[in-house]
Amino acid sequence: MSSLLRLAALVRGEGGMLATLVREDVALGADPPQTRGPAQLAASGPRAAGSREEYELLLEAIYEGYLLHYERPRVMDGGKDDLRLLAGDRLYALGLSRLVALGDVPAVSELADLITISARAQESGERELAEAAWMAGARAIGWGGSEEHQRAKELAFTGSSEALVALRSSAGAPADTRP
Repeated sequence: MSSLLRLAALVRGEGGMLATLVREDVALGADPPQTRGPAQLAASGPRAAGSREEYELLLEAIYEGYLLHYERPRVMDGGKDDLRLLAGDRLYALGLSRLVALGDVPAVSELADLITISARAQESGERELAEAAWMAGARAIGWGGSEEHQRAKELAFTGSSEALVALRSSAGAPADTRP
């Protein structure tokens, strides 16, 4: 079962208002299109060894929360704006609580930075920066941080024009992925 279907099952199993927002097609077992995203990147790293499925699931929850806030969610039907925000916050909390249960304090800290950077980028209309932050943060969660990654985050926090290239480099991606 894909991580997105596992996320839908987890949300539906918890019940409540959030469970009613799982897209009907997904609730019936239709697997949303899935690419290798932040959850898969983090789960494939050595820091996730022994808990790969759990890391992938909790990061899918957090990423879906982000998508509810700023983009198009894959599993949830966000409905009205205020409901989308509440559902997104609940998914952030769901994923973070599972991460805390694993005892991975560095990853919790990394996600706090990642959520802040991506929110600021979205509010400034810098979608590419937000995407680069997610991939760089996921890499740091899966492989551990580095001086290069810390510098990239500092550039993003200060609004530097060098932040995008630095975050892409920190994620292991080419500095410019445009065609």
